[in-house]
Amino acid sequence: MRQTLTQTDVRRLLEEPSAANRQDAAEKVASAYSAEELSDDKRNIAEDIIRVMTQDAEVRVRAALAENLKEYSGLSHDIAKKLAGDVDSVALPVIQFSDVLTDEDLLEIVRNEGTEKQTAVAGRTQVSEQVSEALIDTGKEEVVATLVSNDGAQISDKSFTKVIDTFGENERVNAGMVGRAKLPVAIAERLVSLVSEKLRDELVAQHELPSDLASDIILQSRERATLVLLSPGDGIMDVHALITQLNNNGRLTPSIILRAICMGDIEFFEISVSVLSRLPLGAARALIHDDGALGLPAIMDRAGLPEAMKPMFKAAIDVSNETKYDGGEDDRERFRRRMLERVLTYMEDPGEGLGDENAEYLLERLCGLEVSSATQAWQAEA
Repeated sequence: MRQTLTQTDVRRLLEEPSAANRQDAAEKVASAYSAEELSDDKRNIAEDIIRVMTQDAEVRVRAALAENLKEYSGLSHDIAKKLAGDVDSVALPVIQFSDVLTDEDLLEIVRNEGTEKQTAVAGRTQVSEQVSEALIDTGKEEVVATLVSNDGAQISDKSFTKVIDTFGENERVNAGMVGRAKLPVAIAERLVSLVSEKLRDELVAQHELPSDLASDIILQSRERATLVLLSPGDGIMDVHALITQLNNNGRLTPSIILRAICMGDIEFFEISVSVLSRLPLGAARALIHDDGALGLPAIMDRAGLPEAMKPMFKAAIDVSNETKYDGGEDDRERFRRRMLERVLTYMEDPGEGLGDENAEYLLERLCGLEVSSATQAWQAEA
């Protein structure tokens, strides 16, 4: 309910200017100042009174102003800055909620004030990339944990990388990143290998991953978890960033490339071969899908892929070239099934060159697809 300063309030303030009466007057003046129906003349008078009250010796008087003005978008900028520069109990509500403060104001606070005020900036409804970078540069756990858990904070890939480099073993910071609505793929990949089993479960839940893929993450298979992070909607730059990061960290293995292509992710294979062979993506694609017999073996040699696994890569590419998504229901699952069947039956012994773990993984995937299709058919009949 909107409060109004009455003649009785003024008289009481004049007769007994106690801290309690001044606090009551501050609340009512601030409430009236933010009222839409107030005339310009009266608003100017109220504003002048508020400026005087921002210098009151009693903290609770100034705190009453801040609490009642923190979300008023019409607040004069100089008053907002004055309150934001006050002691924490006065400043924090204004710093966290006032949209009158500019990025320049916020950067000044981050660079010159203490942890409590920095944390208030990190918790604002919207935080720009520039302000986020400055907050991360403080190197403070409380500040950074608050920032990364705030979906309203815009954080660049570079800043996310700095967070992981600095706080990679900090579960509180990692939990904040896991809880975000959206993470860059390359950052999510790094998190998979850093977070606890509990946080991996939350990562699965937060990003609504299918249960069969979720089980892979819970089993802590880095390669499986990495592939889970890729979805059909990811842009080529996201996939390229992930693959480059995997390569830089020695994790772009033939095994993960094979698993990806066997799950129908041709783009992952193409970009991986491009990165490993140090050829432009266009040139790599041309050699991979060359109609002749020389292109694919040549680029696989250049990429350093194991000789024993080359027939399986070739089988997968053959399926890719022969079979396209048909546009029908579950076409992606049918494509994957054909891919898996071709690779697993290419050699008399599916484990030869493939490795027991990879063969088991791919067989599990094939069975999973078959069970999923049977379940869907049963549900359709029901």
